[in-house]
Amino acid sequence: MLERALIAELEQLVSEDRNPRTMDIDLLPTADILRKINDEDKTVAAAVEKVIPEIAAAVDRIVIAFQNGARLIYMGAGTSGRLGVLDASECPPTFRVPAGMVVGLIAGGPKALVSATEGAEDSQQKGREALEEINLTAADVVVGIAASGRTPYVIGGLDYARKIGATTVALSCNPGSTIAAAADIAISPVVGPEVLTGSTRMKSGTAEKLVLNMLTTASMIRIGKTYQNLMVDLHASNRKLVARAARIVTQATGCTLEEARAALDKTGNDVKLAILITLTGMSLAEARSALEGAGGFLRRAIEEGGSATR
Repeated sequence: MLERALIAELEQLVSEDRNPRTMDIDLLPTADILRKINDEDKTVAAAVEKVIPEIAAAVDRIVIAFQNGARLIYMGAGTSGRLGVLDASECPPTFRVPAGMVVGLIAGGPKALVSATEGAEDSQQKGREALEEINLTAADVVVGIAASGRTPYVIGGLDYARKIGATTVALSCNPGSTIAAAADIAISPVVGPEVLTGSTRMKSGTAEKLVLNMLTTASMIRIGKTYQNLMVDLHASNRKLVARAARIVTQATGCTLEEARAALDKTGNDVKLAILITLTGMSLAEARSALEGAGGFLRRAIEEGGSATR
């Protein structure tokens, strides 16, 4: 009976429908298979575009959380969980934020990142416990990610988060999903049936990746982690990133590479400070004070510093 009920539930999901455009995919030569996949992928960005208002609402709540010293927490299972962990792990090197500011939780724990532990998603209690273990607070934002919109692990987490007053966001690829009903904000890009029926690591996973990139990137921009379209708060932790830091300083200021390296040496590879002292002629101490007074927003510090030096 349980199996019949689950099958009936899956039959109601858009992401589980059979795709009429790929019924013959097993008969096609390689290049034609790839064209079919590519044609379906082309529809994903358009689906995400339709839910930009909901994404924007989530970003605004995340910005408030960050400004109050709180966290963005992703939770999901399988592909969805892995994508959340990936996005969270890329924030510290890209935007030089603490590792605990954006958190990725996956059903089954770290081992689920490399090994299939799909059964771990079936417990709502495990979702609650994962949030309890990281001491979830009412100031945090929890984004539950589930392509199907029905993953018990995510439902349990969202229910607990709402109970304690945290902001909850549901990201799924099925409209009117269970997790959408369990969240304050529902982001539901409808990408339609997959190339391979039910293989939501494909179009649904791509849509999730796009949305997660938008959530963190837009939020980081809003809290001053960029100048123009440059990543001026990156953590230069390897040779490639040190070289990128120097290039960013030259792009932002028009200075030579040698001047950029000298400024970075003076600031301990702090790109924001290097740009600020190069553009305004401030001392290092003055630049630190100006940047702090501008709340970390480099553009504001440059404008105010430029006025002060004229």
